[in-house]
Amino acid sequence: MCGLNGFFNTQTAMSAQTVISKMNTAIFSRGPDDGDSWQDEVVGLVLGHRRLAIQDLSAAGAQPMHSACGRYVLVFNGEIYNHLELREQLMTEQKAPNWRGHSDTETMLACFIAWGVEKTLQAMVGMFAIALWDRQQKVLSLAKDRMGEKPLYWGWQGQSLYFGSELKGLKAHPAFKTDINRDAITLLLRHNCIPAPYSIYKGIEKLRPGHFLQLPLTDLKTAQKTQPQAYWRFNDIVEAGLANPFTGSPEQAVDALESALTRSVDGQMLSDMPLGAFLSGGIDSSAVVALMQAQSTLPVKTFTIGFDDKGYNEATHAKAVAKHIGTEHTELYVRPEDALSVIPKLSSIYCEPFSDSSQIPTFLVSQLARQHVSVALSGDGGDELFGGYNRYLMGHQVWNRSRKLPKPLRLSLASAITSLSPKRWDTLFNKFGSVLPERLQLNTLGDKLHKFAGVLDINSEQDFYQRLTSHWQQPDQLVINAQEPKTLINDSSWPQTDSFQHAMMAMDAQTYMSDDILVKVDRAAMANSLETRVPMLDHRIVELAWRMPLDYKIRNGEGKWLLKQVLFRHVPRELIERPKMGFGIPIYDWLRGPLRDWAEALLDENLLRQQGYFNPEPIRTLWKEHLSGMYNHQYHLWDILMFQAWLETQ
Repeated sequence: MCGLNGFFNTQTAMSAQTVISKMNTAIFSRGPDDGDSWQDEVVGLVLGHRRLAIQDLSAAGAQPMHSACGRYVLVFNGEIYNHLELREQLMTEQKAPNWRGHSDTETMLACFIAWGVEKTLQAMVGMFAIALWDRQQKVLSLAKDRMGEKPLYWGWQGQSLYFGSELKGLKAHPAFKTDINRDAITLLLRHNCIPAPYSIYKGIEKLRPGHFLQLPLTDLKTAQKTQPQAYWRFNDIVEAGLANPFTGSPEQAVDALESALTRSVDGQMLSDMPLGAFLSGGIDSSAVVALMQAQSTLPVKTFTIGFDDKGYNEATHAKAVAKHIGTEHTELYVRPEDALSVIPKLSSIYCEPFSDSSQIPTFLVSQLARQHVSVALSGDGGDELFGGYNRYLMGHQVWNRSRKLPKPLRLSLASAITSLSPKRWDTLFNKFGSVLPERLQLNTLGDKLHKFAGVLDINSEQDFYQRLTSHWQQPDQLVINAQEPKTLINDSSWPQTDSFQHAMMAMDAQTYMSDDILVKVDRAAMANSLETRVPMLDHRIVELAWRMPLDYKIRNGEGKWLLKQVLFRHVPRELIERPKMGFGIPIYDWLRGPLRDWAEALLDENLLRQQGYFNPEPIRTLWKEHLSGMYNHQYHLWDILMFQAWLETQ
């Protein structure tokens, strides 16, 4: 895992080497082991790199790396898990160079020479962000892995091109313009992140997963018009999988998934540095750890954090799973002050506004793991691929049942629900909780009821999904002089599927997972110089998952059925089965307690008016309602607070 930077055609008073050094310093935590740069003085292109040495720790693995033939120069962030297989293929084709080392970077360069850019991208199994300079053709290629595990920003400001792993690197360039994209703020308020291809700065985009672009830098007009193209399309995988479904028995499906996951985990355990895994005790991380331990002769190092608040604590479950599997387990119980101390760092860690509050425990567990290992595997991806989120179960039921009611009746029902505050509903449910199913015995049922009421007027599946996954419902009315851009959710990018549940899963994988979850994990881990790997997102597992019938994923009202069957071959059912718990912290209480003064200062009406980004009245209304304890507006308020905290650092 590393970080890259680069720029083209930018004139400053500083030398290019001084500038790229500043950019590299800004992303030092991504690669504390080494750093270097390279410049094509004739063209005006500069490449920079920070290295976190994981494979081939010698100088033979350093970047920027030149190909054996001298044609290509590469800076690269990520890991190519099948690079040894690619080496064998090159040798079989008699296209292998005289290897200088055993890094995946050198393998990739040899593949580019032998097969070209697009074929190489399609051949690689891994996570990556790439900047490749073709010295012969004068073409810069930028590329990103299929599922979006590694970040890559790029864009033109005037006739200057900037690209890199993080915005803080681009921002370190003295000519970089930090004009805020107001339209992107509306996306933050709706999604708690800014989805690709947008960024918080004008003129700068995120390269979308599975895409690459090739910029002919000696033809500026053509280069500026060049748009990314896909070398792998998620929707194609969805539609192809559903058109060619797995026809084996349930037991054969479990065998197939276990085999694919075992292969992926085995490939992602390749490392010259100490390796471990995050373990929450839930289905996904437990499955990954169980398969790791099954292939390891030594106990796998596993890590979890706990909270004294039982509503947010999974550490006891993780400890029980670790004991059964036989891992070397480390847990840390976090005090509220430990979590609160992370908040001032968030605007630097994420370098553009990002408001998924689970960013805090993710940072803390990464910090814990980095004290022991350099690489950690995670269980992300299981929910999106195998049907784990509540909206696939309860949301689908709400949609089907509400469609049967006349719209006037639906609106009356919504009015009746919202006539009581969420707090009042919680009080009623707590009073009669003993007669409710276990999965409904939650202190947030009032909030869920209000959210349910908010979707009763919807008439299309697409709008229903957007409403379910949104925070602020009309963010362009809150942000001054802004218009909400279209995203994958509200354009024509939905795949053809056999069910609404599959459609939601497909959109979650392309939006929530890539724009929120993977961003959260990458930034939190890399702030601690920790490489994270996600075995579930091996594209071969993604392709297999989409061949599996919906009944193998969601069965008898139970999500992730197929993945659970794999896990239950290694871990007893009773250690796993319990109501799903998110990886979160008690923001609701903290905003009325230890964070109240901090939040009040950022939400001050005069400050909001002076800054000129938000209409203050709706924000102040929600803040007062939240403080009253009758409403829980933690997510809406956290969106605003994370923007405000980020803005203070600009």
